Amino acid sequence: MIQFLVSPRALLMIVAAAIWTSWQVVPSFAESGEHVLLPPEAVSFQPGPATLPEGAQIAVLFGSPAEEGPFVIRLKFPAGYEVPPHRHSKAENVTVVSGRFGMATGESHDKSAATPMAAGGFVHIPAGHPHFAWAEEETVVQINGTGPFDVIYVDEADDPRIN
Repeated sequence: MIQFLVSPRALLMIVAAAIWTSWQVVPSFAESGEHVLLPPEAVSFQPGPATLPEGAQIAVLFGSPAEEGPFVIRLKFPAGYEVPPHRHSKAENVTVVSGRFGMATGESHDKSAATPMAAGGFVHIPAGHPHFAWAEEETVVQINGTGPFDVIYVDEADDPRIN
């Protein structure tokens, strides 16, 4: 028989606090001006932001994409994942960490417009420039930018916050 030393509610609160704390550790280092060293095993993915279609996962490595200032995030996409045409108010710098990631410019989702990039590939998208993306296989990308970071869909019907 398993005996708990804390109530299930208390355990839930402890887990929630640990998740919140782990998410906030790197941003606090960013604010303090301290050196940041984050080994791969410390990168913790959470469910993706509401601005992206379901299935994406996010890990905040530095700063906060929701606030003013520099940030670094990683997004993990399952195979076959697609982000419809959209824009950002600020520039986006994307590096493919693993997998194969397609990203092309334009207001229509035409995969023939670009060849998917392998790990190490990089793309810079200027502010306001329409583009779309897809993952051929499970893929991780790193986005460096300046917050607040937004996603403005070309076709409002593609916005998962509305549907």
